[in-house]
Amino acid sequence: MASKSDLTPAAKGRSWSLVDIGAAVAVLLAAAGVIWSPKLSGAVAQATGGLTPVTMTVDVRGVPVADPGALIQAAKREGKVAIVIRNQPHGSVGVKQVLPLQRRLVAVQPNGTVVTAVDPNQATLGSLDARFVLEGQGRKSGGGVVFGNQNLKIGAPVEIEGKQFRVGGTVSGLQVGGG
Repeated sequence: MASKSDLTPAAKGRSWSLVDIGAAVAVLLAAAGVIWSPKLSGAVAQATGGLTPVTMTVDVRGVPVADPGALIQAAKREGKVAIVIRNQPHGSVGVKQVLPLQRRLVAVQPNGTVVTAVDPNQATLGSLDARFVLEGQGRKSGGGVVFGNQNLKIGAPVEIEGKQFRVGGTVSGLQVGGG
C-alpha cells in the first residue's frame, strides 16, 4: 500500500499558493491595461465618431536657435510633429502652418505718445518666435478640449518635437471641428 508521500503531485490535487494567485492577478491586470489603453480607447472613439478635428495654435517664443528660418522650413517639410502635454506624449499631429512672429519694441516718448518698432536684435541673436498651427483629433468637453486624454485649454504649456528639434510653447488658440 502506498503512503501519502509516495503519491505524485498530480494525484495529490492542485492547491493554489500565494505566488500562483499573484501571477494570475498580474496577468489579469495586464490584460485589463491592454483592453483599456488610451490608444485603444482613442481608436474606439474615432471609429464611433467621438473624435472631431481640432486645430490648435502653439506660440513658441524666445527659443535660442542658430537658424530660426531653417527650423521653420524643416517643420513645414516634415508635415507633422509629436506633441507632449504635461510631460505625457500624445502622438503626432499635422502641421498646417508655421508663421514667424516679429518681436516689437515699445517706447514711450517724452510727449506721452507710444512708438513701436520691429526688434532689430531678433535676427542677429537667432531666437525662434513662431506660431505653429497644428491639426489633430480630439473632442469637446465641459472643461475645454480633450486631446490625447488630457484636458487642453488656452494657456496650457506643451512641447512640440520634430526630427531635429524639441521646443516648448503655449497653446494660444483652440478650435474644435477644424478651421
